[in-house]
Amino acid sequence: MTSTTATTAQAGAGGAPGAKKRPRTILGLTLNGREREDLIPDGLLLLDYLREVAGLTGTKQGCDGGECGACTVLVDDQPRLACSTLAVQVQGRRIETVEGLTEGGTMSPLQQAFHESLGAQCGFCTPGMITAAEALLRRNPDPSVEEIKTAMGGNLCRCTGYVKIIESVQVAAAARLTRKGGRS
Repeated sequence: MTSTTATTAQAGAGGAPGAKKRPRTILGLTLNGREREDLIPDGLLLLDYLREVAGLTGTKQGCDGGECGACTVLVDDQPRLACSTLAVQVQGRRIETVEGLTEGGTMSPLQQAFHESLGAQCGFCTPGMITAAEALLRRNPDPSVEEIKTAMGGNLCRCTGYVKIIESVQVAAAARLTRKGGRS
């Protein structure tokens, strides 16, 4: 994957004569396990890239200020706010959205736990909650309640008191450990 900057005219986008040319970059990355390259404006937010260019609408636009966590995605396994990250900043990186966490077209155990344990209410914050929880469980397969609270601290929910969200993460952690033979 290469990083190439071009102007709108160089990219073949045409434009009005005398119009200011906007820098564009060929963004190369791995998105939900698939490599892709897209010509994008340099100032495009990762959130807008995911929703408008890649067509992945699971990542939500919430506060637009990095306060709510609804836009949380994983960048090389680390949670990151897509509303405050330029798409060009993830050049060559591995990005995972809530859509990419499914397993063979079905919900992952974490997604299933949120569904069955009522961790999702209206569902707006749920993609960000699930991706933040996924990052936690990848680095700590058996987190304490305090560790879950800390990891989920950047994700706000307007519908719950967070009890069901914490329970959902605990259920998913237990299921993963059981599948791997870590708990009986």
